[in-house]
Amino acid sequence: MRVLITGGGGYKGTILVNRLLNSKRIKQIVVIDTFWFGNYLGKNKKLKIIKKNILDISIKDIKGVNTIIHLAAIANDPASDLNVKLTWEYSCLGTMKLCELAKKIKIKKFIFASSGSVYGIKKERQVTENLDLKPISDYNKTKMITEKMLLSYGKFFKIYIIRPGTVYGYSPRMRLDLTLNILTFSALKKGIIKVFGGKQIRPMIHIDDITGIYLYILFNKVKSGIYNASNTNISIYKLALLIKKVIGKNIEIKIQRSNDPRSYRLNSDKIVKAGYDFKKNIIDGINDIKYFYEKGLIKNDEKNYSISWIKKYDEK
Repeated sequence: MRVLITGGGGYKGTILVNRLLNSKRIKQIVVIDTFWFGNYLGKNKKLKIIKKNILDISIKDIKGVNTIIHLAAIANDPASDLNVKLTWEYSCLGTMKLCELAKKIKIKKFIFASSGSVYGIKKERQVTENLDLKPISDYNKTKMITEKMLLSYGKFFKIYIIRPGTVYGYSPRMRLDLTLNILTFSALKKGIIKVFGGKQIRPMIHIDDITGIYLYILFNKVKSGIYNASNTNISIYKLALLIKKVIGKNIEIKIQRSNDPRSYRLNSDKIVKAGYDFKKNIIDGINDIKYFYEKGLIKNDEKNYSISWIKKYDEK
């Protein structure tokens, strides 16, 4: 099996690539990434790295690939707002170009990393895949439009759209602009957890589980379609209390006003019924961050904050 991973040098991609390299079923992994935040992938005879924007990919880059896992994006709302035009181009035009190339080489499966935030604000107790999409930000609007465009290619290859909650956990390409990661890091480094709002409910998923879902779909017969991906729905304030409990020392929780109204609960029964068994939970994630922080592997580096680093990169 030969797999293309766009964004394979990113937060999720780095974990996914390393897991795939350990599989005997994989003959080659092609990673296409700009590596804006650095390259944390080691050398491996099964690994082919192409440093390139997905808007510039060619059929030569992906020849021989039979599955695509499309992770590449300008990640998160604040970073996307820095250059809305680029965000739309990257998400929509980049994916369309990728689909056209995928059609030509006759791939079997196309797995797309969307976002649970495409649902917008929902009052329903259980947000399932059939509910209307009402995204708030440009980032999530691009995800919604990309989903619809991607589905139009369904007669050419199997399409899997994954809508995860907020991802958490350690990666060599670390991100500290994700809720659990930054709250836990702040508790460890400063003894303070700043909670903006607190009542908002957020679905969450461990990085091992979101990459595990990609792998499960890759290696198994799963019906094509749209799948939510989250095994925990928790308020930001309750998350802060849990972090305080797990860290096990005097932690101060400061409540501040928030202008982010997103609040919803993802129902992921569909992916469970398809056969995936979630492995990790919130406590595992907090302990992961604590462990790698104490090992000196998580630092307050600008590269760990998408918006700060993209601003700096854009100025060059």
